[in-house]
Amino acid sequence: MEKVNYLKIGKATDLEGKDRKFYRLLEMFPGVFAISTLVILVVLSYLKPTWVAYIIIAFSVYWLLLVIYLAIFLINAYFKLKKGVKTDWKKVCLDLGNLKDGEKDLPETSNAKKGMKWSDVNQLIILPTYSEGEEIISECLDSILNDNFPNEKKIIGLAFEERAGIEIVKKRAQNIEKKYKDKFGDFLISFHPDGIEGEIKGKGANQAWCATKLKKEIIDAKNLDYDNILVSVFDIDTVIDNGYFFALTYKFLTVADPYRCSYQPAPVYHNNVWDSPFFSVIAASSNTFWQMIMQIRHESLVTYSSHSMTFKALNDIGFWGTKNVSEDSRIFWHCFMFYDGHYRVEPIYFKVSMDVTADTSVLKTARNLYKQQRRWAWGSENIPYLIFNARKRWKHKGINKGKILEHIFIQIYGFHAWSTNALIIGVVGWLPIILGGDKFNGTVLSNNLPFITERLMTIAMVGLILSAVIAYLLLPKKPKKYKPYRKFWLTLSWVFIPVTIVIFGSIPCLEAQIRLMMGKYMGFWVTPKSR
Repeated sequence: MEKVNYLKIGKATDLEGKDRKFYRLLEMFPGVFAISTLVILVVLSYLKPTWVAYIIIAFSVYWLLLVIYLAIFLINAYFKLKKGVKTDWKKVCLDLGNLKDGEKDLPETSNAKKGMKWSDVNQLIILPTYSEGEEIISECLDSILNDNFPNEKKIIGLAFEERAGIEIVKKRAQNIEKKYKDKFGDFLISFHPDGIEGEIKGKGANQAWCATKLKKEIIDAKNLDYDNILVSVFDIDTVIDNGYFFALTYKFLTVADPYRCSYQPAPVYHNNVWDSPFFSVIAASSNTFWQMIMQIRHESLVTYSSHSMTFKALNDIGFWGTKNVSEDSRIFWHCFMFYDGHYRVEPIYFKVSMDVTADTSVLKTARNLYKQQRRWAWGSENIPYLIFNARKRWKHKGINKGKILEHIFIQIYGFHAWSTNALIIGVVGWLPIILGGDKFNGTVLSNNLPFITERLMTIAMVGLILSAVIAYLLLPKKPKKYKPYRKFWLTLSWVFIPVTIVIFGSIPCLEAQIRLMMGKYMGFWVTPKSR
């Protein structure tokens, strides 16, 4: 039997025997943990309502402290992002090259300390696409083309899927190639075949196919140095601001151990923000804020959506796995486990813009947003992956056990909070009064419970107000076709976030965990994009 590469497994069915059973138990854990929490609170609300009342009060205090804690990080992240956007990163890179060795206050293991200059770096950009039209692809490529990093140092890999209709995508590819082929250092188009055994229909398999062709037909054919190549993987709706590749290169040149980290910009959803329903904008902005906060708490930062890494690390692990849905985070966990915990994500305080989920009607948009959130929540598949591979590699010499355990805890806590916190605050908090009966409702605690939680949640509203203000400040320039009140409406609509985080947060996350628990594996659902 062929030896299993445990770092590329997607689910329990990729394994045999005891490994399969153990992995299956691990897949069940996130769902069992979340459901048990909610069920226990519901049952205790009937049997021991006083206990649950005290739990709800304690949880409300925890929630208040968490909001304050995260608000501080969000403010810090906003100012860092604002500074990063205003910085002339080309000048910073040029100045770095002009410094003498003694003037470089940099880590000894940094590339700049070893004499590498920005001009030594090649930018490899992989753009996976499915059914998106030429307008969206062109908008992405135009932003890359207009970035001030030399275009002759950029290599484009445009990855099409044959399953989208081979004749349609070939025609689309011909038009794009004709328009852009001669504008970059190299331009390669790949067509990922449909129905390859062992693959799921998803971005990871498409990206791996494209990267393999790029390595063979461009990188190895031209004998390019793997150490000098940065790989940026962008969702096809990604639009970068001018200066991104210099900001990325500066980070690559100045951090310690640059080949043991990925590089993550701040994602914002501004491409179509003015044309999107308020609930979709709120969900997108909430995700932006969480990613901004994680950039400050970068010990917890994981690659997400559009990000960058070194070709050396990507080649070391054999490119993306082809059996998992959450390919953007899995590539980090793959590297993290491959290097036995000695891998991290470095934040880039620079934004890249993508699409807010939007469709031709409010109902279609709501349905698509729910499916998108459920797919993102499928990232809980990484919890069994981490625990299983940690067990397999635990005796490796030099393994960073502390960091691995820390990340496992963060993932378990994060996905459990995502699926349960909003439901505990919005629903479970009322159950002691509803189910507790006359005996409980006659107590002082019962009468004070709504008052206490209401006051704590009112104070916690400072976080909502802060989010609304920062969302307002981050909004791009309003198109002339919209009246001034449109910007204020998008800001005021943040009052609906308590409902939004339940419908488009906890519920899809809980569904994803239940599906994983029951072995009803999800495929990769592509969010429709249009202009």
